[in-house]
Amino acid sequence: MKLVTAIIKPFKLDDVREALHEVGIAGITVTEVKGFGRQKGHTELYRGAEYNVDFLPKLKLETACTDEVAELVVEAIQRTAATGKIGDGKIFISSLEEVIRIRTGETGAQAI
Repeated sequence: MKLVTAIIKPFKLDDVREALHEVGIAGITVTEVKGFGRQKGHTELYRGAEYNVDFLPKLKLETACTDEVAELVVEAIQRTAATGKIGDGKIFISSLEEVIRIRTGETGAQAI
């Protein structure tokens, strides 16, 4: 089993969610986060004063899936989250030792 974590631009959420649904992903967790990478923030003008925006708003998506589906999940996120511009985000893939559904006690792939 894999945990796929993606950092994406906020306006891409609906496209990514639809693409994940098409590949069979039943649930995702979305968290609003802030950060920077190569973008390194930018300068904005507010009421005549310039100020630096060091941390840019992003969304962190997490979904657990079987090893067989993980590649499809990554491809779906890459395809739909890409704008071709700097700051599109990153995808992290981690191995999961165990998954347990609290309500029923199911484990492994049945709990996903």
